[in-house]
Amino acid sequence: MTSHGDAPLGVFDSGLGGLTVVRALRRRCPAEDIVYLGDTARVPYGTRSPETVVRYALGCARVLIERGVKAIVVACNTVSAVALDMLRVELDLPVLGVILPGARAAVAASRGATIGVLGTAGTIASGAYPRAVASLSTRTEVAGQAAPLLVSLAEEGWVEGEVPRLVARRYLEPLIGAGARSIVLGCTHFPLLRAAIEAETAALAGGPLPIVDSASATAEEVASFLAERGLATSRSAPGSLALLVTDLPKSFASVAARFLGEPVVGGDGASRSPTHVDADGASRSPTHVADGGRSPIRPETDGAGRSGAQGVDVEQIDL
Repeated sequence: MTSHGDAPLGVFDSGLGGLTVVRALRRRCPAEDIVYLGDTARVPYGTRSPETVVRYALGCARVLIERGVKAIVVACNTVSAVALDMLRVELDLPVLGVILPGARAAVAASRGATIGVLGTAGTIASGAYPRAVASLSTRTEVAGQAAPLLVSLAEEGWVEGEVPRLVARRYLEPLIGAGARSIVLGCTHFPLLRAAIEAETAALAGGPLPIVDSASATAEEVASFLAERGLATSRSAPGSLALLVTDLPKSFASVAARFLGEPVVGGDGASRSPTHVDADGASRSPTHVADGGRSPIRPETDGAGRSGAQGVDVEQIDL
């Protein structure tokens, strides 16, 4: 019989961008089973009304609850910005978002200077980052900038070269001009463009500035939360990963691999590899997404303690 702590961790996002959070969680909490839901049929959420985002988020959360998850990580800045409180009221289990962890890391990095936030239009319009920062430091100001083209570039895999750097510069200029001395990647897509964002930030500011990845910050807070609440798994073996999607487009394999950082198979049935390795410079063992598979994988570990894979259960569902 599975104990409550050994139940899976649920993660959802409006699409596949939240796989960057899964990627961070699998590094930080490698023994945890994870069930990920990407609402790929209704992406993006960033341009939707708050009422619609709340309705979609509740639907996603209830699917994960039906899968027996012990807690839910909202791997979407837009949902975290406008629907987190409602989810906590409506659901009888812990719900964690990505904004407060990112804000906490940014406050620590900025040391009282202005924080710049790149995000979707919905996240920036919500004022969620300024509120989160104000709850942590009344002295720290926040400058926000909606950056919709960065989302498109990440999904297309256009993360290197002159175009992403020029786009990043266009969005960063007002933030640096407002005195920002740290930049929060306030969208799960943006870690894929970190190199371009770092380079242009340094060029505009006259030197490197801290770049805060809310996915990594969230993984750290989830690990602490599970330990403090006695919800961390008792297993030591690497955890499994199951993917649920509301649409399975032909581009699924390449996009999922890009965000997850591991090769996958799906959509068109072809294997795709990620476009870059992890920040520590190590290549991850492949994860294969098997169409029609019914058993989530339990990855093997390699000599470096990394999690490899034998296959991931990908299931298309209706909401």
